[in-house]
Amino acid sequence: MVLRIAAVLLTTMFWFAASPLAAQESASFEAAARARGTPDIPGLNIVWLTPWGDLAQARDWRNIIVHQSEGAVGSAYRAALAQSQKPARRGVTIWVETDGTVYWAVAEFAVPNHINNGNRRDNKFIDNAPTFQQIENDNSIGVEFVGNYPNVRRPVTVAQTAAWQILVRVLRSRYGIPGSRVYAHNWIDYKDSRYCEGCDLARLARSPGIETARAQISP
Repeated sequence: MVLRIAAVLLTTMFWFAASPLAAQESASFEAAARARGTPDIPGLNIVWLTPWGDLAQARDWRNIIVHQSEGAVGSAYRAALAQSQKPARRGVTIWVETDGTVYWAVAEFAVPNHINNGNRRDNKFIDNAPTFQQIENDNSIGVEFVGNYPNVRRPVTVAQTAAWQILVRVLRSRYGIPGSRVYAHNWIDYKDSRYCEGCDLARLARSPGIETARAQISP
C-alpha cells in the first residue's frame, strides 16, 4: 500500500513537472519575478511603496535574511513607510503584515541597516565558518515579519507563512540566490535569547519541494 501511494505521488510529480501548463505557469512566474515596476505576482498581495527598477541596477544581493519584529499587528505599513522615507535607518527592504500583505519599502539599490555583519561564531544553529563577517548589510536583503508583540515567541500567522512561500521564490528567482543562502537572523547574528528569530521561516525556505509545489505558482 505504501509503495502504491509512493508510486502515485511520483507519477503525479512527474506529470506536473512535464506538463505544458506547468511549464507555462513557471515561465510566467519567472517573468514576473524579473520584471520592473509593480508586477502582479500570482498569489502574493504586494503594496509597492517603492517599485522595482531595472534589475541590472539592483544591488548584488547574495543572501536573504529573515527577521521577526516585536511590532504589533497592523504595524507593517507604518514601519515600511518610515523605511521607504529613510532607507539607511535600522530596518529592512520588505515588511510582511499578519494578513500576508507584503510591503516593498526600499529600492533595490539601497542598503538598509538590519544585521551586524554576521558576528555569530558559535555554530549553535549552523556552521558559522562561511558566514562569520561575510553576511553584511550590502549583500543581504532583509524581510521582516511583524506581529509577535507582546509575546516574542508567538509564531507567524498562516497568512504570513503562505506569503513567504511565494515571496522567497520571488527573491531567489530575481536575484539568483540559492536556498542555502536563506538565513534566520539568529543563525548569523547574536540576537534575542528568548527565541530563535526567523528560524522556522528560514527552514521552510530551505525545505525540498518549495520550488515545485503547484500551489505556490498557480494564480
